[in-house]
Amino acid sequence: MIAIRTIAALLGGVLLFQASLAQAARTVTDLAGRTVEIPMKVERVVLGESRYIPALAILEGDRVVDRLAGLLPDFEKTDPAGYAQYLERFPALAGIPRVGHASADSFSLESVLSMGADLAIFSVEGHGPGARNSELIERLERAGVAVVFIDFRQNPLRNTPKSMAVLGEVLGRQNEANTFNDFYRTELDRVTDAVAEIPRDQWPTIFLHSRVGLHDSCCETMVHGMMGLFIEAAGGINIAADRIPGVSGVLNLEYLITDQPDRYLATAIGSVDLEMAVEEQPYVVLGAGVSEPVARRSLARVTDRPGLAALDAIREQRAFAIWHHFYNTPLNVVAVQALARWLHPKQLGHLQPERTLAEFYERFQPVELNGTYWVTLGEETP
Repeated sequence: MIAIRTIAALLGGVLLFQASLAQAARTVTDLAGRTVEIPMKVERVVLGESRYIPALAILEGDRVVDRLAGLLPDFEKTDPAGYAQYLERFPALAGIPRVGHASADSFSLESVLSMGADLAIFSVEGHGPGARNSELIERLERAGVAVVFIDFRQNPLRNTPKSMAVLGEVLGRQNEANTFNDFYRTELDRVTDAVAEIPRDQWPTIFLHSRVGLHDSCCETMVHGMMGLFIEAAGGINIAADRIPGVSGVLNLEYLITDQPDRYLATAIGSVDLEMAVEEQPYVVLGAGVSEPVARRSLARVTDRPGLAALDAIREQRAFAIWHHFYNTPLNVVAVQALARWLHPKQLGHLQPERTLAEFYERFQPVELNGTYWVTLGEETP
């Protein structure tokens, strides 16, 4: 009888131990399709891309930096003006350890392990570690750091709500994620529902000139991914779609001059916080702290160069510039609205991307909206 009682007690202890383990962790499925075990309470987070800070802020609000244990410094390097906004609001950002520079190769595993992090948030593909860095992921997980992948880059319009839902799960902010996703889907539907009513033979052709001014050669573009997907959603035909099989590539300037697009779209990587004076930058200037007149002058300056100036779309002011970093943020829905209104002013002139942008900042960001994020070459909307 004593033996039976002892066995029963041991079995009961095992079951209680297993129950406690089950309560101490939970599983989520990330954007790489991986089932990941997450601690019940996430306290220290490492960001594989610090440009995800605004995405975290949608969920965390004024406490966005509280759980950050380390981050890759791509935010301050690629969007210094946007980073400066957050730094002014959250001075503690400056003291958060950096775990590399702005690439996956520079990511420091040793630094992360010394931070006591329990969660690392990476992009499926991007500036930081990605899903292909299997050895790094395995070493982190063996050391007790859960790794989840999100995606605002490869297939941004489809994966933004999914990524926000995953972030909401791992951070315990499901209600906040649901609230944002409702907003996001409503605003995206305003475009897609209206575009569906426009016959495709009425869609203009468009050339997307990515990071114009960054390289001497011409012309880098995005097609089957990133901002290239915004064009289709907005009711435009990307002229590079049949010539470049991947996400991005280079389209020959001679081809553009021979087979001219109806519209020209530039992405802007210039910022008021770069060391070079705004009027001397070889880039289109958009983003935080940029006024509309400065943005328009920068677009006119960059497009007034040999080759580009020969495009009818530029000479006839059927040119538009948009903030490059829209491609890697949940804010991408605003870019789609702005593009759709520009491409189809008669059918989609009712869209109000300015209002959507203002609402996004008012409801979901702990910093104020201050800047210009798109601009036309001419004073009037086409």
